[in-house]
Amino acid sequence: MYAIIEVGARQYNVKKDDIIEVNKQEVTKGDNITLDKVLLVSKDKKVAIGQPYVKGAKVEAVVLKQVLGEKTTAYKYRRRKASHWEKGHRAQLTELKIKSIDLGL
Repeated sequence: MYAIIEVGARQYNVKKDDIIEVNKQEVTKGDNITLDKVLLVSKDKKVAIGQPYVKGAKVEAVVLKQVLGEKTTAYKYRRRKASHWEKGHRAQLTELKIKSIDLGL
């Protein structure tokens, strides 16, 4: 059984006990959250496709921790003296563990 969910502006393919990193959510460690923006649910040979979301379907998850992602750097260089810059960024992420997928069928 798997589901495709939408968190923020991104979509994730999840199964039970998967651990995913999503953009930062306003929750604390150990909280249970319900993700109800389910785009597709599949169990055995049954597939439910939402328009845009599957009615009644939800995914239960528990918050493991708030983390920082890998550092990404942007660097611009021109062939003139003192004409370069470098910027770094680390995205704030929330780590979720999928507890269950409810079909709602």
